[in-house]
Amino acid sequence: MNVIVDLCVVPMGVGVSVGRYVAECQKVLQEAGLEHQLHAYGTNIEGDWDDVFAAIKRCHERVHALGAPRITTSIKVGTRTDREQSMQDKIDSVIEKEI
Repeated sequence: MNVIVDLCVVPMGVGVSVGRYVAECQKVLQEAGLEHQLHAYGTNIEGDWDDVFAAIKRCHERVHALGAPRITTSIKVGTRTDREQSMQDKIDSVIEKEI
């Protein structure tokens, strides 16, 4: 099953700046070959359900390995069975309506 996820991983106990931990998650997503788009408060990811959630697990493992003793993560998940839809399809649909 294909899924689009909005992921926000927040390491705790590491101070105010968390950019290096976010960058590590981005590396995980690249290594997994998943389509993803970083945004100001998280990352959108699309792909096979199992692949996406395996990558999220690896994000947690790698952020802990960097020294974060605790992580809180917010995940929004969307699936469709009526047709295929990519992240870009969703963006394009909104842009078309703005014109």
